[in-house]
Amino acid sequence: MSDRVYPSTKPSGADAPAAANGGANPTFPANKAQLYNPTRLPYRPQPPPRRRHRRGCCCSCCLWITTAILLTLLLAAIAGAVFYVFYRPHRPSFSVNTLQLSRFNLTDTHLTSAFNFSLTARNPNKRITFFYDQISVKILSAGDVDIGDGSFPGFTHGRKNVTTLRAVISSSNNPFPEGTDISQLKSSLRSRNLPLKIQLDTKVKVKLGKIETKKLKIRVTCDGIRISIPTGKTATLATTSNVKCKVDPRIKIIKWTV
Repeated sequence: MSDRVYPSTKPSGADAPAAANGGANPTFPANKAQLYNPTRLPYRPQPPPRRRHRRGCCCSCCLWITTAILLTLLLAAIAGAVFYVFYRPHRPSFSVNTLQLSRFNLTDTHLTSAFNFSLTARNPNKRITFFYDQISVKILSAGDVDIGDGSFPGFTHGRKNVTTLRAVISSSNNPFPEGTDISQLKSSLRSRNLPLKIQLDTKVKVKLGKIETKKLKIRVTCDGIRISIPTGKTATLATTSNVKCKVDPRIKIIKWTV
């Protein structure tokens, strides 16, 4: 025969608080919805701000600048090629025609000399004309000592033209500048043979058709000349067959001259 189970007369642990409160509704801990304002929107984390990518913009700028530079260089090259084909520009050339020494007297402090100098200038261009200012002439000897000065007048050098210039280059008992070393010049004088270098300085303006440039300084240097010291009143003639004259522009950059 099975046993019957009867309920206990004592209230259980879950029913005890209700019985103690006289049968009122039981209280429970507040949940999260009750702790916060129910009308407040839930917090949602914002995504990090997007960084603006400037690399693409920089690359585009660099590309445009590079393209512009290359296009400018290309146009300049085309213009230069057209200019060269049309004008065929060449530098003027100079050569020593004759150089005679008629007087030379050297002391420790003074120098007297007299040269008869003839120079040939050639313009090989068909469409270019040169306009020269006065040309200063300086004759240098051993140790780059100045032994004679003079000048040629300015002139217009026409197209396909050959011009001969003549001048007397001299030093009339002029004292040497302080600190000038004339030991090499005295040594050459004892051997009765002087090494010479002729230096010409001037400004030149170029005319191409109707276009005229600004004046540019140039220097012409003729080196490798040798001449004997005259005896008596007979002038000596320099050997100039192998003399080469070099034409260089004198471009001044800040304090340096190229």
